Amino acid sequence: MLRREPASAEVSLGASGLDKPIVPTEVPLFIRFEREMEDKFRPLMLQELQRKVDELADSQRGHRPTCTECDQPMQYKDETPLSWLTRFGKVTAKATLFLCKPCETKRRPVLEMLGVEPGQVSGSLARLLALLGVIVPYELAAQLALMFYGVQVNAMTVWRSVQRLGEAVEQYTNALSEYHANINNDDPPPLDAPDAIVLGVDGCALGMQVRENRRRRKTAEEKLGPLPEVEDGHFREVKTGVLLLPAERVTPSPGRRSVLRRVLVTYLGNADTIFDRLWAKLQELRWLGPNTVVVIVGDGAEWIWNRATMFPRRCEILDFWHAIECAWKFARLQHGEGSKIADKWTHRIAKKLRDGKIEQVIAHLNTLSGTTEKAQEKLEDLIRYYTNNQHRMHYKEYLRLGYGIGSGAVESAHKQVVHARLRQAGMRWSVAGAQRLLALRLLLLNGEWAFLDRLRMVSLAKHAA
Repeated sequence: MLRREPASAEVSLGASGLDKPIVPTEVPLFIRFEREMEDKFRPLMLQELQRKVDELADSQRGHRPTCTECDQPMQYKDETPLSWLTRFGKVTAKATLFLCKPCETKRRPVLEMLGVEPGQVSGSLARLLALLGVIVPYELAAQLALMFYGVQVNAMTVWRSVQRLGEAVEQYTNALSEYHANINNDDPPPLDAPDAIVLGVDGCALGMQVRENRRRRKTAEEKLGPLPEVEDGHFREVKTGVLLLPAERVTPSPGRRSVLRRVLVTYLGNADTIFDRLWAKLQELRWLGPNTVVVIVGDGAEWIWNRATMFPRRCEILDFWHAIECAWKFARLQHGEGSKIADKWTHRIAKKLRDGKIEQVIAHLNTLSGTTEKAQEKLEDLIRYYTNNQHRMHYKEYLRLGYGIGSGAVESAHKQVVHARLRQAGMRWSVAGAQRLLALRLLLLNGEWAFLDRLRMVSLAKHAA
């Protein structure tokens, strides 16, 4: 066998094989240049930031604010230096504290103008930490913050940033849903709305915490007892909707279809809320006009079809692959697991359904009888399922119109919105914590992260309450 000679004198063959490779001790020159520039200018940026804060504090000295509760002039109480963490280090401000004696309201106008809280992180840094927190677990996000931004924080700081910003997004989203649910709002209908919109809706399970409320922190002398076992069925359903335009479907390669853009909506809770949010999103996008057909693709769940009636002009489509899956279940019971007869029979059913021959399929199923009791029960369920959804299974016509017949878009959305971040090994969530994280992930996946700059982060006092 031929053996390659060593590439350099640094790596040589020893008696027992290759020696340990020698690691270069010199850091590449340009990496050193970059780090030197960062070390040089970071203190200067902190110094300039501190100067601007001092200028604002000096300009407000001598001003007496009025109380936000009773509109009375407030009294000076003290002036304490307070600090908070920024991208470039800690910044300190002499924030004057004012007190309203009648209603005991306290205010620090300088901190209110800056939008910061003492001992916490600034809004700009919080948004960067939240960006990491919605992509990776909080412990890893804290490590990445040091590597990316040069700021040392712990996992709790990242978690708190996600909670406060996520709550701000949730409050805005709820207010937007209420606004568009009001029939008296003054928004005119869009004149250039698309002819059709595809709406895919589905749900997936998310593991929840055993306790709805967090356990209190114990002292060092006390030991936390073991967590109780997770009860069966301790899950909640995350409902997700995907909005897309049929006119924007493309075929990047033969047999493969994609869309130029999609808009995601999600909610951990009841079905009414997810449809309220879908309605509000359609209004914000200006996609829903008086003549727009809303094409709703679902797996047959009643919570979907019962709420689809909110769209007067709609086309309901039963997910093609879910319909075939039901046929597969009967075929396996009828002919045996892995049977070639079951494969051929199911493929014939799929071809007839795709060709729009649902009546023939139902007539054929009515001529069959199950070989076992379980097979007969599954056959009856299949006939009932196809009969009840017959008006949603004209697949040939749906394909001709370009609507699509599968729920692949929403299945993919589940993986990106929920599975990739919230369904990793051992993860359990509170309802509030999961919903706030989902709200931020939607901004990121919808390409709307910059919108977060227009929302004011929920204060720590209100968040704790």
